[in-house]
Amino acid sequence: MKLKLSALMALFLPIFAFAEDKLDSGDTAWMMVSTAFVLLMTPAGLALFYGGMTRSKNVLNTYAMVMGAFVVAFVVWIVAGYSIAFGTNESAMLQNVFGGFGNVMLDGIKWTDLSGTYPMYVFIAFQGTFAAITVAIASGSVIGRMKFSTWMVIVVLWGLLVYAPITHMVWGGDGAYLFDAGALDFAGGTVVHMNGGLAGLVLAILVGKRAGYNKVAIKPYSILLTAVGASLLWFGWYGFNGGSAFGANAIAGLAVMTTTVATAVAGITWMLLEWFIFKKPTLLGIASGIIAGLVAITPAAGFVSVGGAFVLGIVGAAIAFFGVIKLKKIFGYDDSLDAFGIHFLAGLWGALATAFLALDDKDLLWDGPLKESGDRMGQFMVQVESVAVVGAWTLVGTVIVYYVASALTGGARVDEETEHNGLDETIHGETVTNA
Repeated sequence: MKLKLSALMALFLPIFAFAEDKLDSGDTAWMMVSTAFVLLMTPAGLALFYGGMTRSKNVLNTYAMVMGAFVVAFVVWIVAGYSIAFGTNESAMLQNVFGGFGNVMLDGIKWTDLSGTYPMYVFIAFQGTFAAITVAIASGSVIGRMKFSTWMVIVVLWGLLVYAPITHMVWGGDGAYLFDAGALDFAGGTVVHMNGGLAGLVLAILVGKRAGYNKVAIKPYSILLTAVGASLLWFGWYGFNGGSAFGANAIAGLAVMTTTVATAVAGITWMLLEWFIFKKPTLLGIASGIIAGLVAITPAAGFVSVGGAFVLGIVGAAIAFFGVIKLKKIFGYDDSLDAFGIHFLAGLWGALATAFLALDDKDLLWDGPLKESGDRMGQFMVQVESVAVVGAWTLVGTVIVYYVASALTGGARVDEETEHNGLDETIHGETVTNA
């Protein structure tokens, strides 16, 4: 047995020597744990957060929309999404927006390859959880009226045509449009939250309002489930933001601290706004404020001080509160679970505010006018360009994806009887009471 073990080690000695030269066990452990944290955010945290807010007859469909989006989007990421997002295109012009198909099915990537100080496979899995939660966020806007089949097709197409190119532009490395411009997005304010939130609004408008919207009371199934979901999201967000430091290092520590501060003050802000305006501080409001704070700090978590985190959390919650309470009524759109009001608006605020709140510290900043010359206004213009490009790509891409998916599935909306009876039993053949 010892002889066989020695022979096996000798066979892989070159691999182990290569790994030991660069691989850091602490960074590897942190990134693996962060990946697990972010995974928890979607099929547990987001699904419960959304499921508690929907009607009892659509709870399981809501959960299935989120969980289904996660598993499908992750597979799409492995098949081609990663290649488009982080691959290298031989054409310099195409490299601006598209990484190519050189790494389809992870072709060309060995299990021994490293991403900095930890395995490349861990990086790919970590980023895959981001891809999965982004499209799942958009589901919250169309709950209760979209065909499950249409949604599954949207998840596939959107992951390839919208999410992956945006990820490439922002995080794709040298030659990628917004990356070269110096846009700062620490963990996904534009890539994830603006992207998913705006996609949700576009889908909500295209599929139409729920039957009886603003005419009959639409009561949530369980605020308690929503609160539990918000708590799990907060827990997972430490992997989301802390993991985006790509190692067990001081920047990860900064991200963990700023994430906690911004989230706490955002929860307080929403609670106080409700208390002052409506005379009742609701649990749903506190949970919504928590998510708004998490979203607002995401693009800046590893760039700002504790003071900056306070500003991001307070203002982010106030903006999201306005979006949910006022903006939706002003424009009359039916964003079922407020994906746009919370994710897009708080993400937009965080992305733009990063230019002014980021510390002028070259050890923290990646690139851009602020790092190069301390030019905050120049950095702000880069951030404006970033949110404009992401917004335009999401808008156009989501419209195209919707109509293609609708054509392939014979229309995106369920019939009146299905909507009236509920999607749980009609589409999935089960109800929350006997599940």
